[in-house]
Amino acid sequence: MNLAELWPFYSEFAKHPSDRSIAPLAGIFYFMNKIEVVFQMAIKVSTTNRIPPFLAMEMMNATRELEVTGADLVHLEVGQPSTPPPPAVLRALTTSLGTTRTHGYSVAFGELPLRQRIAAHYEDWYDCRPDPANIAVTLGSSLGFTLAFLGAFDRGDRIAIANPGYPAYRNVMKALGLEPLLLPSRAAEGWVPRLEALANEGNLPDGLLLASPANPTGVVMSDADVKHICHWCDANGVRLIMDEIYHGLTFDTRPTSALLHSNSAIVVNSFSKYFCMTGWRLGWMILPDDLLEITERLAQNLYIGPSRPMQEGAMAAFDDYDILDQNVLRYRENRDVLLRELPPEFLGDMAPADGAFYIYADLTQLSKTAVNSLDFANAMLREAHVACTSGVDFDQELGHRHLRLSYAGSTEDMKKASRRINSWLPSYLKSL
Repeated sequence: MNLAELWPFYSEFAKHPSDRSIAPLAGIFYFMNKIEVVFQMAIKVSTTNRIPPFLAMEMMNATRELEVTGADLVHLEVGQPSTPPPPAVLRALTTSLGTTRTHGYSVAFGELPLRQRIAAHYEDWYDCRPDPANIAVTLGSSLGFTLAFLGAFDRGDRIAIANPGYPAYRNVMKALGLEPLLLPSRAAEGWVPRLEALANEGNLPDGLLLASPANPTGVVMSDADVKHICHWCDANGVRLIMDEIYHGLTFDTRPTSALLHSNSAIVVNSFSKYFCMTGWRLGWMILPDDLLEITERLAQNLYIGPSRPMQEGAMAAFDDYDILDQNVLRYRENRDVLLRELPPEFLGDMAPADGAFYIYADLTQLSKTAVNSLDFANAMLREAHVACTSGVDFDQELGHRHLRLSYAGSTEDMKKASRRINSWLPSYLKSL
C-alpha cells in the first residue's frame, strides 16, 4: 500500500484513537510518512547559488514559444548579429573537419597558432603585440570572466561594477561567493562610473570590472578615460578587468585597449559580436604574468580546453576586416532608423549609443502614470510582436524605467519594429 491508500486509516484513527482495529495501519502511515520526509530532506539543493534569471535569455525563450505558434516577431531582445561569419571562417572550419587532429583535445589556453593570430590582431588595431603566452582562448567570454573571478579573487572579495551593467557579471560573482559593488553609471553620472566616489568611501574594492563599449548603454570611453582608470587601479591596488567584447563596434573612432595602459589588467574579448560568431562560444583573455599559472590550472580542470574545430575556424576571422566593417555600417544605419522613427518620449533621456548595438531607452516621459519596463516589454511582445529586454536585467534599482533595444538585426527589421511600436503604443498607454 502507498501513503495515499493509508491516509484514510490515519485520518480515522485521529478521530477515534481508541479504535485498535485501524491503529496498525495508521501507525504504518505515520512511519512511512516520516521516512519519506527524511529521504526528501536528504536530497541536497544549493541555497548559496540561487541567482536571478538572465532576463534577456528569458525573453528569448518566450519568443521561441510564440514563434512555434506561427507568430511573426521582430527581435530586439538579444545582442546577436544577424549575419554569419565571413566566408573564410566557414571554409576554414569545414576544411579542418577532414583532419583527425581537429577532433582531439586542445591545450587549456588554446592552440598556439590562434593565440599568435590574436596577438597580431592587437598589433593591427592597437599597435601593440601581447605575448601569445599571455593569451588564453576560452569557451566564450562568459567563461573568461569566470576564470578571471576565480583566478584573481577569493570568496568575500568585493568587485565594483557599473550599474546599469551586464547582469551576468553580478550573478556569477554571487554564485562564486564574491560581492558585487554597484557603481551608479546613469544619466546623472554621464553614464560612466566615478572612481572618486570609491576613493572617498575609504573602503576600496578588491577589483573593478568595466566595459567599453558598454552593455546596455553603448557608451564608449575615450583613451584618456581608459588610461585614467588603469592608472587609478594600479595606484590603489585594485585589479582591473576590462570587458572589450564590443571592440570593433563603434561608429566614430576605434576604442582603446586597457592593454596599452596597464600590465596588471585582465582584458577579456570575444569572437561573438564583431566577428558574428555568438553560437561558436569562443573568446579570449589577455592575462598579466602573475595570473598565468592559476588561470591555466583552472581552465585545465574546468573544461580541459576550448573546442578545437571552433579554433580552426576562428583563425580566419581576422583575414577580412572589410566584410565585418560593412556590418558596422549597417548597425549605425539601424541605430539611426530607431532614433529617427521612434517617438522622443519613448527614447527619453537615453544613453549615447556610440558603440555596441544597443539603445538604452528611458520610459519615464511616456506617461504621467509610471511605466514599468518589465510589464511594458511583456506587453509589447504579446501585442505588437516586438521583443526587447527590460532594464531590470541591467539595473535592479532603477531599471524598471528603462528598456534595452538591440539593433543588431536587419535594417528592414528596424523599420518594421518602429512601425509596430508606433502603431501599438497609443493603445497601450490608454490602458494604463
